[in-house]
Parts: sequence; structure tokens; C-alpha cells
Amino acid sequence: MEFGIFVQGYTPQFRRDKDPDAEHHSLMNELELVKAADEAGFKYVWVTEHHFLDEYSHLSANEVFLGYLAHSTSRIHLGSGIFNPLPQVNHPAKVAEKVAMLDHLSGGRVEFGTGRGAGSHEILGFLPDMKDLNGTRDIWEDVIREFPKMWLQETYEGYQGKYWSLPPRKILPKPYVKPHPPMWYAAGNTSSYAMAARYGLGVLGFSVGSIEELKPVLEAYKNDIVDAEPIGAYVNDNVMVTAAAFVAEDREQAVQSMANGRLSYLQSNVFRYHDTFPRPDWAPPWPELIPDPTVDEVRAQIGASGMVVGDPEDALKACQEWADAGADQLSFGQGMATQEEALATIRLLGEHVIPKLDKDPEHRTSRFRREAAAARLS
Repeated sequence: MEFGIFVQGYTPQFRRDKDPDAEHHSLMNELELVKAADEAGFKYVWVTEHHFLDEYSHLSANEVFLGYLAHSTSRIHLGSGIFNPLPQVNHPAKVAEKVAMLDHLSGGRVEFGTGRGAGSHEILGFLPDMKDLNGTRDIWEDVIREFPKMWLQETYEGYQGKYWSLPPRKILPKPYVKPHPPMWYAAGNTSSYAMAARYGLGVLGFSVGSIEELKPVLEAYKNDIVDAEPIGAYVNDNVMVTAAAFVAEDREQAVQSMANGRLSYLQSNVFRYHDTFPRPDWAPPWPELIPDPTVDEVRAQIGASGMVVGDPEDALKACQEWADAGADQLSFGQGMATQEEALATIRLLGEHVIPKLDKDPEHRTSRFRREAAAARLS
């Protein structure tokens, strides 16, 4: 199992109340975390694209963020988690150009993740007349097959679709590493996992937060990926899932870190904006908040299925459970109370967990890409 982190410019009001420059500090801190993860042996970083989502995510121009990381990191793969390719948000040709340019700047380390937006507040900002948010799936499908053509055809043949069009043009530059960056889809339910598998896309499982949630979607994906008809030049057989991580040398210190991190406030913001996700009964509607766990409640979660909290031995055991469950990649969000705690978690995972669970020096996606390039030359 491989490891990653994801960043989103989380800027809660309770931080702004204490720090008028909290937005700036959030973005700068996340740059520091990515560089630390690169040095610690993490293989991937996923950088969000969100719009209008106050507090939850202030990271809207992720191509700029990724351009900086292309220069300031050396090994970690730089993933869009996501680029939104809906023409009403970003013209597909410009997305293809940005991805290829980042591939050059990073030396072939780009991972191309796409999706359809976070919920009604974001989607209706660009598509104010849309009555059914499921319609974004039709728009996404009208776009996604064209990206490999734009990268692989010397002169792109052009497209006339229901939602966008482009006459024949040279899309420049072409990706640096052939044939093109790995393609991913941010899936939110079982049918989306199966669809991604049929298209040969890796899955960004941002909505999977527990091993029990992983089982049905992983089954749906792995059953269909063997019969994939990839829309790109190769199949990216990959399921990434997410978890929070609170790791310290001392178990009790990790417990205090999680209790002080106000992770429930972030969860409340998830349901505040992601109204296309099913909201469990225990999650009250915004602005009512999910209660923060007590120290005793956090302490009781150590050793619970998939909970990455505690000392390095606890973290290794929890990550091993994710690996045993079949996850291809485990990526961690950063909701720590302090930057120092977040950096310590990254360092400890790099020292005590990653070397024991990810012993392949090559990125899984690099292998798929390399083998596809060799097949095209043979």
C-alpha cells in the first residue's frame, strides 16, 4: 500500500478569530507539510480545487499551488484532487494544457484527478440554472474521453458535443512522460466506483472514511476493473482512500492532539457543503455542529478499525488494517491543532510505517505509465 496526503486550504473561523492572517498561514503551512511528506517518503499529494466554500477550503487555484510544488519537491507525485473539467468551470483544452505543463515542470510527476464539484453551493455558482445536480455527470462524461486525445493526437481532431465544442487545434505542450499522466476520478458512491473501473480510471475515495465503507466500493471497483475499456492509453487500477492521522512518540500526546484538533468542526463543514453525500443521522444540519470528542472518547478509539491515532506502533497496526482490506493508497488529511503536531505525524509515519508497508521504490502509477509507453513502442 502506498501513502499520500491531501491539502485543501482549510481555514476555520475559530482560527481566523485568533489570527487575521489565518488564510495565508493555512496555505503556507500546507506547502511546508507537502515538502515534509516528500522528504518522509510519501508518494502522493492531492491538492483540491474548490470554489466559494468558506472555511472548508480556500484552495481554489490548485494549478498555481502545484506549480510551486513542482519546483520545491523532488519525488512526491503531484495530484489534482481535483481539476474540475466541466466547461462552465474550466475549459477542457485549458485543463489539458495545464496538466501537460505541470508534467514538464515536475519531470513527469503529475496525477490527473477529476470530478464534478463538491455540492450545490459550489456547482450552482457556475451552473445557476441546473435543476438536478446529477446532470453534472452527463457534462463530465461529455468531456473526460477527450483528454487523452488532446495529449496523444499531434493535432487534436476537435469535438462537437452537447455541452462544449472545439475545432481541430494543436493542444500544446504535450505531456513530458508518455503516453500521458495517470487519470483518476473522485467517486462518491458504489455506482461511481464501478463506472470509474469500466473507464480504466483510478478512484479518489475522499468519501471513504472507514474500512467498513471501503469494502462495498472496493468490491464494485475490483470486480469491474478486469474488464475495463480504458478511455486513456492504459488502465490505472488504483483505489485511494482517506483517513485522519494523529501520531506522536507518546500515545497520550496523540490523544490530546486529536482532542484539541476540533476534527468534528471539519466534519460539520463536510456535511455543510457536500450535500450530495448522504448525511448520517448523527450529523446535525449546519450551523449546528457535530460535538467534539472528549479525551476519553478519543482514547477509546485507539485500536478501533482503521483509526490512525496513537504512537507509531498503533499507527502501523491501523495502516496495516487498511492494507489488508485492499486499499491501494492511504492518504491523510491534516486537521491538527498545531503545525508542529502535523509535521511530527508526517515524520513518524515516514520513519515507522511507510518503510514497512510500501517497499516498492517505484510509484504504482509510474509502472502503469512506463509499461503503457513500452507497449506503444513495441
